[in-house]
Amino acid sequence: MQKATSKEQRAKYPWIITMAHHPMYCSTTDEDDCNHRDSVVRVGLPVIHQYGLESLFYEYGVDVALWGHEHIYERLWPVYDYKVMNGTNPYYNTPAPVHIISGAAGCREGRDLFTDHQPDWTAFISRDYGYSKMTIHNITHLSIDQISVSQNGTVIDTVTLIKDPPM
Repeated sequence: MQKATSKEQRAKYPWIITMAHHPMYCSTTDEDDCNHRDSVVRVGLPVIHQYGLESLFYEYGVDVALWGHEHIYERLWPVYDYKVMNGTNPYYNTPAPVHIISGAAGCREGRDLFTDHQPDWTAFISRDYGYSKMTIHNITHLSIDQISVSQNGTVIDTVTLIKDPPM
């Protein structure tokens, strides 16, 4: 992360995007790790709280954190330590990563259910079968679309992140 976020690297590759299987946050009804405040992925190993990813992602300015595992689509506002950091324009120079769970391609287990009341950090949810498409337009604009296969290819969610050019 240190090398990837150096001034020289950020000038060439301004977007920091991570991908992993188990998400830090989710609002599904199962008992997966992402439903627990002290998620191992988020804060690290129990008791010693080492090797968690959230503080690392925040410290190094990760823009987008892509996740799977949950059989749904869920987009979060920029969030850090359960605090929504969306200000007046939430996707301009985001102060924390935008988390996207894109696990809606399908599986034999079916789709997960969402909780009755969505947390403040959830911006959009869907149980439609579908997939995500990311477009990096340039060094200042990145878009992610969620396409619903259940709705014959309809784009059901779009988010565009905008950032100032690197100095």
